[in-house]
Amino acid sequence: MRREGHADEERGGEGGPRRRAADRGRYGRLSRERVLAAAMAVVDAEGLSALSMRRLGAELGVEAMALYRYAQGKDELLDGLVEAFHLEAEALEPEPDGGDPTGAEGQEWRRRLHGIARAMHAVALRHPRVVPLLATRLLTVPLARRPAAVLRVDERVLEALDAAGLDEAAAVRAHRAFTAWLLGYLFADLREMVDAPEEPHPDFRLGLHLLNVREFPRLRALAPAMAAPGGPAELAAGLDALLDRATADASPGRDGGGR
Repeated sequence: MRREGHADEERGGEGGPRRRAADRGRYGRLSRERVLAAAMAVVDAEGLSALSMRRLGAELGVEAMALYRYAQGKDELLDGLVEAFHLEAEALEPEPDGGDPTGAEGQEWRRRLHGIARAMHAVALRHPRVVPLLATRLLTVPLARRPAAVLRVDERVLEALDAAGLDEAAAVRAHRAFTAWLLGYLFADLREMVDAPEEPHPDFRLGLHLLNVREFPRLRALAPAMAAPGGPAELAAGLDALLDRATADASPGRDGGGR
């Protein structure tokens, strides 16, 4: 008579060799981090539409069913990509310098907000095809159900705005403006403009000949300049203008207003 444990292993029960084999893919033993890294690689190379449990299983060298321990479906994969994006950005943020957070000289709060924005921009350049998820998942996932890495960004922004001397109402307005500016800038800086990459002349490279000159005269004239990304410099300039306005409206009696 076979021992019960041995029979369980042959059936592929908990801890059995079939289960262990299902957890080991082309790149070694699976983990949530490995699964999300592979999902990010698929999206980077092929776009969001290519991502599925089957495609991800093929990338990792496992059956799609083996992935359901780490994500219950595509929606969880998408939320995982947003989480991975924010974790990558969090790692790039500079450490606080320890100075006076509200002082006119240091304004550590302002540097913290710039650090958050620069880090998000840098990761967006690495993973441009993931950027649309930063907006679409916010529209479908309630606040309390968002990944902790996403919530920590909100917490750090609000903490910096509190250090800037904004009362609660002003901090909420500034947080909303900061988020809208950052997301909008990422979309504007990463938008697709090139129609024919092999064309050396900008008019043909951008496909401007396809636009009616009478209907879109300004767009045709300015499209070459619009195609050049603004980069971190324009991001910082816009953010400073936003923060100057927000802190100028800070409640009287609190320190740390605009410069």
